[in-house]
Amino acid sequence: MQYGICHLSIVPLRTEPSHHSEMQSQVLYGEHFKILEERAHWCRIRLSFDDLEGWMSKKQLLKIEEEDYFSLDGKNDLLVSDLIEHISDSNKLLMAIPMGSSLNYCDLLNHEFEGDWFRPKQSKQTIVDTALMYLNVPHLWGGRSPFGIDCSALTQLAYRLSGFKLKRFAADQAKQGEPLSFIEESEAGDLAFFDDHEGIINHVGIIMKDNYILHVDEKVRIDRIDHSGIFNTELKRHTHKLRVIKKII
Repeated sequence: MQYGICHLSIVPLRTEPSHHSEMQSQVLYGEHFKILEERAHWCRIRLSFDDLEGWMSKKQLLKIEEEDYFSLDGKNDLLVSDLIEHISDSNKLLMAIPMGSSLNYCDLLNHEFEGDWFRPKQSKQTIVDTALMYLNVPHLWGGRSPFGIDCSALTQLAYRLSGFKLKRFAADQAKQGEPLSFIEESEAGDLAFFDDHEGIINHVGIIMKDNYILHVDEKVRIDRIDHSGIFNTELKRHTHKLRVIKKII
């Protein structure tokens, strides 16, 4: 088994070994992974944080030793806390890295970081505040950064930065936690899931106080939520059909 780490700011994770393939997610600076398969120009990886698998260009990853991989697994996350920070690489050149990047391997990469960082403490109270930092960020399928994000990345990162683990995609996140029968039972930080006409869960948002929800619909935005789903006051109609509310924590 081989192991690797993302030593660049934001790298696409694709469904197939091709730059023309769908970007299902992104790997942020400092995230480490197992290399499951290696081809001439691509590696199929499995991320340590959420077990997500996909294809990453070999030119955009750095192989590390097995002992380093398991050492990183045993460390508490040391994460970038501002939307965008900068790091100096081994040539003293600046590179932008987004919130949620991990600094655990920074010294071994001979990189220097002088910005704001923190170790997440498990606190449900910080989930909404963290997610609000992404307000108005445009929707990007597979995106995980302030330059573009999708609905399940928003929830995953808000939870991660608050000290909790979520799977990457909405349908998988919906399998976590305990279901609630009514919106009135929910509290800020709980997750609401929505499905399409075939009953497939394809959307997720973060419950806020007073029947509001933070989610991604063309951009990160705040809308009303009721027993039917998300109500967009600009369009004056429901845009997403509620399937279930989950208390993850």
